[in-house]
Amino acid sequence: MSNIRLVEAKLPTGFRFHPRDEELVCDYLMRKVALTDTFQLMIEVDLNKCEPWDIPETARVNSKEWYFYSQRDRKYATGLRTNRATTSGYWKATGKDKAVHSKGTIVGMRKTLVFYHGRAPSGTKSDWVMHEFRLQPTFSVSTFKEDWVLCRISMESSYDDIGSSPLPPLMDSLIRTLFSPIWTQICRKKHKQLLDK
Repeated sequence: MSNIRLVEAKLPTGFRFHPRDEELVCDYLMRKVALTDTFQLMIEVDLNKCEPWDIPETARVNSKEWYFYSQRDRKYATGLRTNRATTSGYWKATGKDKAVHSKGTIVGMRKTLVFYHGRAPSGTKSDWVMHEFRLQPTFSVSTFKEDWVLCRISMESSYDDIGSSPLPPLMDSLIRTLFSPIWTQICRKKHKQLLDK
C-alpha cells in the first residue's frame, strides 16, 4: 500500500487533499529539495517518459488531481530551457508565471502548461493541464542536475465530444476512481483518435 493510501485511510470522511500554492512550495517542495521530506507523500515521476494518462495511480490523491515531484530535464546541457516532450506529445507553457508568496516574500513560481498531442508547432491541444511549482533560486539548495519541481496535473474536460459528464459530480468522481484502469483506456483511446485525424 502506498504512503498516500495509508494517509487517506486515517483521514476523516469528506477530507480532501487541496493545498494552497504556498503550502505546496513551502511544506512539500522545500522539504524535498532540502532532503527533509521524512514522510514521502508524493512520488517521483519522469515527465519525459510518462504520458499524462499514464501517471501512476499512486500519484492520485483524489479523483481529479495528481501530485508528484519531477526533475526538470534540460533541453541542452548548458542551457536553461526545459525539455517537456514525451513520446506522444509535449507540454506547452501558457501565460506568464505567477509568483507564490509566503509572509510577503516570493518563495516560488507557478507555471501553467497544457499537453498537446503530436509535435510542435502543429500539435493538438488536449484537456490535460499541469501547474509546475519551482522554488525561487534564493530558496533552492539543489544543484543544476537536481532541479526539482512539484507538479499538479488535472484534466479540465473529461468526456469526448460531450463536453461534460452525464453523471452528477460525486458519482462521476466515484465511477472514475473505481474504474481507473477503464478510465486510462478511455484516455488512451481519445489520444489515438486525435492522432488518426
